[in-house]
Amino acid sequence: MPRGGHVLSVGELSRLALPVGDDGIIVGVDSRSRPAVLGIHHPVPYDMVLVGGVWTAQVLALRAVATGARVAVETGRAHVWARLAQAANGGLECMTLHEVGQVPPLGATLGSPVLVVRDCGVRPPRGRVASAPWQPVLTLLPYLGPAATRLMERAALVGVQRVSPEEARQVGRVMALPAVQAEALSTFAEDATLWCTRTARRLVRLVPTDSESGLLGNPSRLDAHH
Repeated sequence: MPRGGHVLSVGELSRLALPVGDDGIIVGVDSRSRPAVLGIHHPVPYDMVLVGGVWTAQVLALRAVATGARVAVETGRAHVWARLAQAANGGLECMTLHEVGQVPPLGATLGSPVLVVRDCGVRPPRGRVASAPWQPVLTLLPYLGPAATRLMERAALVGVQRVSPEEARQVGRVMALPAVQAEALSTFAEDATLWCTRTARRLVRLVPTDSESGLLGNPSRLDAHH
């Protein structure tokens, strides 16, 4: 059994590279059009950071529900998530929305895993909710703010969408990216995400299904202002 986050963070990219049955969500396709599957549920706490747009976070949340997980969204902008939660639920409480700081105990178990999505802006408060066995936490950062370095350093997995050249250098330093990959971060298309640990990385395009684009529109790195 892994004894801590470190064991997982190194091994995680092999999971990203090799689809693991039904135990994961497809986070995109790589340059050879192979699906990249992310196993998000682990018997140990697991933290992920996505520097990117709410569109990508919402597709991932929807796909997590499709794997049988419950999704709890901690957000100060419930209106941005309301339609998605309604569509995901279909009469069941699959996706719940909570005010910032108000996420209740979620009772995650092996048989009832939970993904917590923290959409709390660029300075997410240290929440009451933390990653736990079978309860990974995905923190969405629209761009790099004062908390970004700390969050990226303690995450087992970091996803980065298009950022400014200055932010790209910062990500490159924290995640130990080769210079050419760090520079490329500022040129990404709307649907591109680089998923990385400090030892491995994979660039994918998130291709929405028809029902996902019907619900969420086309891939967008920048959040639409509602």
